[in-house]
Amino acid sequence: MKSLPYLPFVCMLICICGWSSFVSAQAPLPDSLQALTADPKFNEKEKPPLLNQLAEIYRANKNYSLAMATARQSVVLSLRHQNYLEATKAYAMLANIKLNTQQYGELKQTVDSVFTSAQQANNPVAMAYAFYIHALLYKTLDKSDEVVKYCQLGLRQLDKAPDPYMAAKIYYQLYVVNSGWNNEEKVSTYARQATDNALKANDFNLLSNCYTALSVAHEYKFNATKNRQELDSVLYYLGKTETLYQQYPGRVAANPYAIACINIANSYLKYFPAEDARAKAQAVHYAGIARTVLKDAANSEEVVASSLGILSEYARREGNEAQAENYLLEAYQVMKTANSHSYYTMINVVQSLSNFYEQKGNYRKALEFQKEATLYNNKVFNQQQALNTQKLEIQYETEKKNNEMQILKEREKSRTMQNYLYACIALASLLGLVFMFRSYHFRLRYSMQREKQLQLEKQESEMQVKLEKEEHARLRAEQQLLATRQQQLKKEVMANVLHLEHKHQTLLNIKDKLTEGDAVNMQKILKEEMVIDNDFEHAKVQIQQIHPDFFHLINDKAQKKLTLLDLKLCAYLYLKMDTRQIAQLMNIEAKSVRMSRYRIKQKLGLDKEDDLNAFLQALGS
Repeated sequence: MKSLPYLPFVCMLICICGWSSFVSAQAPLPDSLQALTADPKFNEKEKPPLLNQLAEIYRANKNYSLAMATARQSVVLSLRHQNYLEATKAYAMLANIKLNTQQYGELKQTVDSVFTSAQQANNPVAMAYAFYIHALLYKTLDKSDEVVKYCQLGLRQLDKAPDPYMAAKIYYQLYVVNSGWNNEEKVSTYARQATDNALKANDFNLLSNCYTALSVAHEYKFNATKNRQELDSVLYYLGKTETLYQQYPGRVAANPYAIACINIANSYLKYFPAEDARAKAQAVHYAGIARTVLKDAANSEEVVASSLGILSEYARREGNEAQAENYLLEAYQVMKTANSHSYYTMINVVQSLSNFYEQKGNYRKALEFQKEATLYNNKVFNQQQALNTQKLEIQYETEKKNNEMQILKEREKSRTMQNYLYACIALASLLGLVFMFRSYHFRLRYSMQREKQLQLEKQESEMQVKLEKEEHARLRAEQQLLATRQQQLKKEVMANVLHLEHKHQTLLNIKDKLTEGDAVNMQKILKEEMVIDNDFEHAKVQIQQIHPDFFHLINDKAQKKLTLLDLKLCAYLYLKMDTRQIAQLMNIEAKSVRMSRYRIKQKLGLDKEDDLNAFLQALGS
């Protein structure tokens, strides 16, 4: 007889059974939790987290009715006290239970409640729960890409508020998806990440599932490489699940532990030689543990039937056909009494019985079980059709909801863009007003500065004009002073020339007398010269005060050219000297002075009646 065909199904069951543990490893035992939450003295606000833990314990042990009732109680209390984080966890628990029990009718509504509650919580961890439940929903709909998408969204939320427990659950789902894709590398990566986070969270129930995931990852590697160390790793991580169960009694659910035991037994059956007595003993031992652990446990018929199938296979190998038959019939009776419709396991059992009786030559029984297998195949088909219909309805509602959400998002995006546009217009208008105000202020300030600058330039120009006027006045004053000095010098030169000519004339007179032999009275001459000198000093001062243009005006008035002696006589007359003084200064006789006066009048064109002195005084004034 060949290996039971349903054993690979048991391995797949191990991969997906414990994917949503909500209970903390530090939580009290179920009895303690139940007593604590039932205590009326216990603070009602603190009950929701404990109720969620208790609901997960019930769910992990497949007591779905109690799990759902406890989760609903948690929802009521959480909403009453507006604890939306715990309400999100409770709704997630309800969705999880409906997925386990294939209650797809109300599943979409519950998933929407998870998302709504998470939005009200406004908490990254709550949003991670919402995305996680969406991933489970799409996993049910066989949309692996959407599962990965929502898992990634959940991990992004956990980047804002790390939660190792939720991270382990999300990485576990990514492991499951990649197991279906036979992606060996990612199966190992995500199983490791799930385990690392479960260790940080100290959740032994979740950690047990992650160890099982690591064993599957190493089984992938063993099948690819045939490296015996990988097989040892498979048994090592399955053994760690057993260690957790024994080390922390009550903290690891019996069902995941029993499945781990089945997987250990199946590994010995599948990968070790039939003659390996130690492998057989280990397989029988762990198959027996699975039966014992799940004795009288609800919804555990599939695992018990799997353990009986392994025992039947080993009995067949030993040639004990009767024992092998008894194990198969016992598995058949277990599945017949199952409350759940586990048709796939039942088909494996009856198909194995049909094959067994066919080999024994009992074709009647073989045909009976084959017909029963066909019946269950039809039931599976009908059940699958019904489930597919429900899944299609859920998918339709989900896509409809997603489309509505997409439309709302697009509208919100459009509204946001419109608001941004209005804001930009308002901002542009404000900036325009500010610019106009600044421009006006700048122009005003520039105008004021320009006016001020023009005033300064005007003042500077006026100052420059004033300075230029003052400079011109100064230059004119200097020129006038220079001209005056020049005139004074001219007058002084003229006076000195007159004096020198007088001295020269005196010397000539003395020379003439000496030449002629006349006596010269030098004492008398010196005395007279001293008097003349005194008079001349006075005359010199007066000559320097003559009008600067006096001699020029005389020459202009003269009809005939005046000689130097004529000009000298005019100067003396202008200075109001009498004939005697003039005669002495000019060293001539008084008669000669009068003759010279007459001759000058003629040259100036004056009549006899005209007074030369008055003419000269008028000319110099």
